Amino acid sequence: MCRRDPGVAETLVEAVSMSALECQYQFRFERWNCTLEGRYRASLLKRGFKETAFLYAISSAGLTHALAKACSAGRMERCTCDEAPDLENREAWQWGGCGDNLKYSSKFVKEFLGRRSSKDLRARVDGVIKAGVETTCKCHGVSGSCTVRTCWRQLAPFHEVGKRLKYKYETALKVGSTTNEAAGEAGAISPPRGRASGTGGDPLPHTPELVHLDDSPSFCLAGRFSPGTAGRRCHREKNCESICCGRGHNTQSRVVTRPCQCQVRWCCYVECRQCTQREEVYTCKG
Repeated sequence: MCRRDPGVAETLVEAVSMSALECQYQFRFERWNCTLEGRYRASLLKRGFKETAFLYAISSAGLTHALAKACSAGRMERCTCDEAPDLENREAWQWGGCGDNLKYSSKFVKEFLGRRSSKDLRARVDGVIKAGVETTCKCHGVSGSCTVRTCWRQLAPFHEVGKRLKYKYETALKVGSTTNEAAGEAGAISPPRGRASGTGGDPLPHTPELVHLDDSPSFCLAGRFSPGTAGRRCHREKNCESICCGRGHNTQSRVVTRPCQCQVRWCCYVECRQCTQREEVYTCKG
């Protein structure tokens, strides 16, 4: 697929980087801070934790988002702008601009990631979310009368996708299984408590929520899934108690120098003073 579609390889690299950075941003105040060094990532992806579900979801969403943007930017040979034939009030709008091609990117991602069995929980989180689409318009006319509007469809910033996925992580549904379905092994899956199973022999209900099989580890101590929280920086009033797992934290005082009282000078540069201040840094005890 990479040889067939010039531009895909570069977009894949961009998507991986974007997804990893967004994951680390969303979990920056938590025990698991999306540490993705090789052995930790490999161990997580073999299990059915809700962190595993988040990693699959953010990766799929990142690829979908990056491909749609690459299409509208003209960086892909096999796709262009989204033509958006289903815009409401089409008769009152003049189509213009260059919309992000979510239709093409969604189709490509499904093919790229592969079609998995419905019994494989990875299939339920690969593409669990499609990036939000907003209709953006600009008015044209005398004195801004907006007699004609130029409109196009645009993906929401990927940070918004990350926030929605983080909420889904926090409200993820646990399902039961006789084996580790996240590893693709055979076995029976039971739906979440209080929910009926799907029809047509599908053992899981069709749900937009993230689902997981296993309870997550505490991530407090170094192990297979994370380096632990010893030495992690924390915020005393916000999360030191939680991140440090009750072990307490160290306090270090240091002097830092930062630009301050900046002013724009004509023409054309910014002039700043250097201000020195003392700050305290808190890190978890081992």
